[in-house]
Amino acid sequence: MSANKKVDDDKRVGDERRSLYYELLQEIQAVDFVLVELSLFLDTHPCDQCAIQQFNENVAKAAELKHQFQCQFGPLYQFGNSYSTYPWTWSESPWPWQV
Repeated sequence: MSANKKVDDDKRVGDERRSLYYELLQEIQAVDFVLVELSLFLDTHPCDQCAIQQFNENVAKAAELKHQFQCQFGPLYQFGNSYSTYPWTWSESPWPWQV
């Protein structure tokens, strides 16, 4: 293998890895946005079973994406990776920072 071919192959692999990095990161951000929106919705609609189901599905999706990202690219700051019970109880006291 020539030196130029090796450099070209290394660059291609680096470009693919960088592309996957940003692709996964964008998908994580999109799912986290959905979780924020569902959290806000559920604060005012705590008995909406469909929204709670969507929230829990997106929590699982976020956890899987973050796990995949961390396995390939290292640590990633995480928050909000817990499932909800029915009815939605996040808006009830005490708040996490009051404990």
